[in-house]
Amino acid sequence: MSTPDTTPPAPAKAPAKDPWDLPDVSGLVVGVLGGTGPQGKGLALRFARAGQKVIIGSRAAERARAAAEEIGHGVEGADNAEAARRSDVVIVAVPWDGHARTLESLRGELAGKLVVDCVNPLGFDKKGAYALRPEEGSAAEQAAALLPDSRVTAAFHHLSAVLLQDPEIDEIDTDVMVLGEDRADVEIVQALAGRIPGMRGVFAGRLRGAHQVEALVANLISVNRRYKAHAGLRVTDV
Repeated sequence: MSTPDTTPPAPAKAPAKDPWDLPDVSGLVVGVLGGTGPQGKGLALRFARAGQKVIIGSRAAERARAAAEEIGHGVEGADNAEAARRSDVVIVAVPWDGHARTLESLRGELAGKLVVDCVNPLGFDKKGAYALRPEEGSAAEQAAALLPDSRVTAAFHHLSAVLLQDPEIDEIDTDVMVLGEDRADVEIVQALAGRIPGMRGVFAGRLRGAHQVEALVANLISVNRRYKAHAGLRVTDV
């Protein structure tokens, strides 16, 4: 007489998650540190036009409020600390030479926040732009080292500030490479990128790969100068 098989059946595998099934981020408040500079103002304008609540930050609150009034679309201005405190997601768009100093001064305000670093460490000489390599490996990795209580990602490096700030342009035809350690955080940033018409956020690996992404901006500057363009990137076959 055979013994009945009492081995429980193997659990069914859950279907693979669609990588384009991204969260609803429409209710998140987006802060932009360095929001009075060209890239920061351009991102603030695009997110505000897409319906996000946006607060731009500057070292001087008066300067931030003046820039916010210029942008319109309900954008608010504040000093960097207040902008960080009031935001759910904080984009760092400050000049590279002030990157470390700014983040060190806001460590408390940025604790627990999702931080998106879009700073490109670049140098310039008579041959043009060239990439710098920070001691930590990249600007994003420097941010992660300086902000141990924040969730740091990297994105929005390859965008033309000229196109972002042009109110006559309705769509920005480009992909945004998003890097980070936590997939859920990366997906939030991807979803934010997708709020801007014409834009798409694409997962591009962990923060250790941020240097290559930041450095590519030097090549894009050369492309733009040669062809008098405002080049972006598209990732094919995804």
